[in-house]
Amino acid sequence: MRNLFDYFIVLAEMRTGSNFLETNLNAIPGLTCHGEAFNPHFIGHPGREDILGISREARDADPARLVEAIRSQPGLGGFRFFHDHDPRVLEIALSDPRCAKIVLTRNPLDSYVSWKIAQETGQWKLTNVKRRRDALAVFDGADFASHVSRLQQFQIRILNRLQTSGQTAFYLAYEDLQTVEVMNGLAKWLGSDQRIEALDRSLKPQNPAPTHEKVANPDAMQAALAAIDWFDLARTPNFEPRRGPAIPGHLAAVQTPLLYLPIRGGPLTEVSRWLAALDGVADSALLTGMNRRDLNQWKRERPGHRSFTVLRHPAARVHSVFCERILSTGPGSYARIRETLRRHFRLPIPRDMPGAGYDRQSHRRAFVAFLDFLRANLAGQTALRVDAAWCTQAQALAGFAEYAAPDHLLREDEIATALPALARSLGHDTAPVPPRAQGDRPFALADIHDEDIERRIADIYRQDYLQFGFGPWAHG
Repeated sequence: MRNLFDYFIVLAEMRTGSNFLETNLNAIPGLTCHGEAFNPHFIGHPGREDILGISREARDADPARLVEAIRSQPGLGGFRFFHDHDPRVLEIALSDPRCAKIVLTRNPLDSYVSWKIAQETGQWKLTNVKRRRDALAVFDGADFASHVSRLQQFQIRILNRLQTSGQTAFYLAYEDLQTVEVMNGLAKWLGSDQRIEALDRSLKPQNPAPTHEKVANPDAMQAALAAIDWFDLARTPNFEPRRGPAIPGHLAAVQTPLLYLPIRGGPLTEVSRWLAALDGVADSALLTGMNRRDLNQWKRERPGHRSFTVLRHPAARVHSVFCERILSTGPGSYARIRETLRRHFRLPIPRDMPGAGYDRQSHRRAFVAFLDFLRANLAGQTALRVDAAWCTQAQALAGFAEYAAPDHLLREDEIATALPALARSLGHDTAPVPPRAQGDRPFALADIHDEDIERRIADIYRQDYLQFGFGPWAHG
């Protein structure tokens, strides 16, 4: 046997043929599959006490110990792993290029119906056809949709980890298990020089009939299947780069156990002034520039702490960013991006600050041109970065969640009451009302907003409108 791998993991699910695969792997000299070695309810197979001398209790206390025992055994050992097995082991295996990954899949409808029948009969393996128990599955559309989602999430996680770590897997479908050449190909991939002449047929297919004959309510099944979006056609494509938790940008109160996670392009100035006013300090006194260790320490010292962020309507946010970062040449503006937009994207804005000749129509044309740029930028079609000031708020929140999602998700139009209420819950008898955001200059969004602009923004920020329930922007 060539030393390509130290051990293997069969990534599968119930009723995908993993028992049959294990039986035939074990028929190949030098290969040993130890069953569901990390099933939280038993070890290897029901009724078994240990694997390689390691008990279930010892495995649960230190799963890496059993992984190491399988790695160190003579020949090549491995195990079957389902999505609900010990997650610590999945992390070990996916991170280890010396672990061979075998991915076994089956048509999710077939596996679901087989699973429901096994639940009904209590028969999970069949070695003698005379002992086969008959039952019909009752198809549950919501339960099946949950089943499919669970399988997809598990497979996507595996695929992404293999892609990002530069690994590959040996993929098998349920039907492939019936071909001895495929099984021998798997043995070769694992580095074994041994082959089998025939498959071990001791395990029998339990439910060989067509799927519609195995369910008690086939009409309900067909109706439910017709409603499933198999290809996820309703998915909103997302080409934005992932964002980190942005901890250095978090703002913590000096005394009050309250943390603000700002979303760029939102009412940062107004909210930070309010947060500082809670403790009677200048906004420059707020704690910021922290790293994970600093923030952990801040939280440990303040039991009962709370955190929040503020969402701004996408139309108000993108117009504010355009005025402050792109149109303006003052402090906080993006000078290099501004010039690139003027030169290469033909953004019709003046070289310097807008003057007397820059009227309302000029502003509308420039803003629409900026929206055209954003459509391409957020779709990954430009060389310019997707800046935090105009990324989707959904992506900003996903970045926060890599460390900790905010406790409170507030909208800008409700902070006048929501923030004082939050302060009172933390011990402030009275709390200031946050100041209103200053209007955009030289023109407000209300000066140019119409159905066409709203349609463009809703198209660009479809994810934010959908995820957070934003309706058309209304002045006021």
